[in-house]
Amino acid sequence: MIEADIDLQPHNTLAIPAQSAHFARVRTLDQLREALAFALRRRLPILPLGGGSNIVLTGDFPGLAIQLDLRGLSLKSEDLGHTVSAAAGENWHQLVMTTVKKGLGGLENLALIPGKVGAAPIQNIGAYGIELRDRFSSLQAMEIASGEIHTFDTGDCAFAYRDSVFKGSLRDQYIITQVSLVLPGKWQPYIGYPALREYLQKRNWDRAALTPALVARAVSDIRNSKLPLPEIIPNAGSFFKNPVVDTVCYESLKVAHPDLVAFAAGDRWKLAAAWLIDRAGWRGARRNAVGVHDSQALVLVNPGRGSGDELTGLAEEIAADVRAKFGVSLEPEPRYYP
Repeated sequence: MIEADIDLQPHNTLAIPAQSAHFARVRTLDQLREALAFALRRRLPILPLGGGSNIVLTGDFPGLAIQLDLRGLSLKSEDLGHTVSAAAGENWHQLVMTTVKKGLGGLENLALIPGKVGAAPIQNIGAYGIELRDRFSSLQAMEIASGEIHTFDTGDCAFAYRDSVFKGSLRDQYIITQVSLVLPGKWQPYIGYPALREYLQKRNWDRAALTPALVARAVSDIRNSKLPLPEIIPNAGSFFKNPVVDTVCYESLKVAHPDLVAFAAGDRWKLAAAWLIDRAGWRGARRNAVGVHDSQALVLVNPGRGSGDELTGLAEEIAADVRAKFGVSLEPEPRYYP
């Protein structure tokens, strides 16, 4: 059923007030096809909604917002690994915890990432040294123009750092409906990320005794200590990508700032955006209704339920200041609509 003039504030974790001209909640593939047909007949832009954790509403949306409530989860175990298939509307963190409770490892480093399963491949979500593509098998997506279901494997998705083909050449052409992941049959914990390693060392946890559940708990504790819950302080998680620079740029910055936080990324370097923003003096800053979280400079918050323009204005101000002080460009992670 298509509704008109729906408030989108409850549907985005930044709690930005905005209206959508049309709105549909879909629970089946046929309902999704009907909603897409409605939009195509009227030449309306489409806003796919999962958990609303990776969008910034810059104003009222003039088209059709589609809330994906597709559900379903299956698990197939084999000697060499385990295949997990989840519908796009499943909660990502709950998927992680379901596998962990079954004693299966592979997703534990991605615990507590907000949002739904369908959004995970678009961003190639990642945390604590693991990215979605490390566990990816395939996905199914509905072509908006035809309503047909297509299958994409790893190569088709062109995964990169917080990127995929669905943010590039296939942007706005498909809606992901299901994702399949492969978990290793013989699990080994990945605890090389500094914050995670430090957490475990402080608690004298023996690597040999680690389980997927213990690593998931550690990751969740770390995230909870740094990131505010959206229902308490509206936010979209990490707002900027960590910029990737060449060795010349990295070495120049390292000379000027010996405490620079960076990680090797092949023959390039990934700079900690949080460090850049913090060092530029933005942590805890406020601009009327919006601001920067006082514990994690990478998180922009909207405690006053301000507008999208206020939020994007703050983001642009921060990016310009970082560029002026460090010569490095910051790129937002969430997508702006409209």
